Amino acid sequence: MAKATNIPGKKVPQGKYSAFVPAPLPPTLDWTPRLIGLLSDADRLIGKLAGEGGRLPNPHVLMRPFTRREAVLSSKIEGTQATLGELLAAEAGIAVERSPDDMREVGNYVVALEHGMARLKQLPICVRLIKELHEKLMTDVRGHHASRGEFRKIQNWIGKPGSTIETASFVPPPPDEVEPCLAAWEKFLNESDLPPLITIALAHYQFEAIHPFLDGNGRVGRLLITMFLIERKILPAPLLYLSAFFEASRRDYYDSLRGVSERGEWQDWIEYFLLGVARMSEDAVNRAGRINAKLAEWQKTIAGESTKTPLRVVELLAANPFITAKGSVEKLGIAFTTAQRAIERLERLGIVQQAGTAKRDRVYCAKALLDILEEPAQL
Repeated sequence: MAKATNIPGKKVPQGKYSAFVPAPLPPTLDWTPRLIGLLSDADRLIGKLAGEGGRLPNPHVLMRPFTRREAVLSSKIEGTQATLGELLAAEAGIAVERSPDDMREVGNYVVALEHGMARLKQLPICVRLIKELHEKLMTDVRGHHASRGEFRKIQNWIGKPGSTIETASFVPPPPDEVEPCLAAWEKFLNESDLPPLITIALAHYQFEAIHPFLDGNGRVGRLLITMFLIERKILPAPLLYLSAFFEASRRDYYDSLRGVSERGEWQDWIEYFLLGVARMSEDAVNRAGRINAKLAEWQKTIAGESTKTPLRVVELLAANPFITAKGSVEKLGIAFTTAQRAIERLERLGIVQQAGTAKRDRVYCAKALLDILEEPAQL
């Protein structure tokens, strides 16, 4: 266990409980050989992902299913049950049985990320942008009454179901401390001269410790990691998502965050975070490479066809493995019968299979691509 290098914050008595107010960043770090080695690995592997991402024939098309994967996994950490297959199917216009609330929560994550990416062209990551992200996340979902886009005015806490504020495992700052804490957080994020991956590791912990909203803090905090990497031009497109790592090692994620607040274990948290960056960079390079290889294989198979429509339909599968004739008509501007014939050609070649047994409005899926996207993260 790493030794505390300095105090992470202070407990402020509030009657029957105490709230934790984090100290301004950065802490004093102990640049051990292990920390330097993990930072070097993470930098090298995220650099490889950036390079591969820039060379992909269709990085912006591939971004779409990767974004959806992050939305599903980040929401899953908070208890949402929707799967990636369900989200992609719903976006292709297919009715799914999952609860509308779950589907909306995951869909809102995608909307918030896309909004944040667009806003980065106009302003840096700041308190104003955080409020905008939260407003998008919490629109028409459970907890939407929880002041969407506004910082909390009452005390919140984190604990097991049924716990009270007196028995909570963590009580974040009192409401009147939220904005001063976030102002210091914003200043650190935009002025830090530490290596970028160290900066965002520290900032992610601090945001979760401040817990500025009544609901949605975890999702906003994870969105900000992706946006920071884009803003700093570490990645050309949002191809790295740490929610897969946090979800696969959920207990370590929460234990590492709590270790900072309770014992000042900054080193352990940063090492865990850097390990996640390295693992998920490798995972993304591998996943994107296999998807592109599969698409190239299919394109080669149908390259000699007399009509180009099957080739154009294969290109659509890169954005979403689920496809319908109606969707192809809308995206490609072709006749319905042309679209249906092209999909049936892909079905005969084993590229897509019909999902379900409907006779009308049939849905098809390129299961080989969906399987790659749905594979659990390799830690």
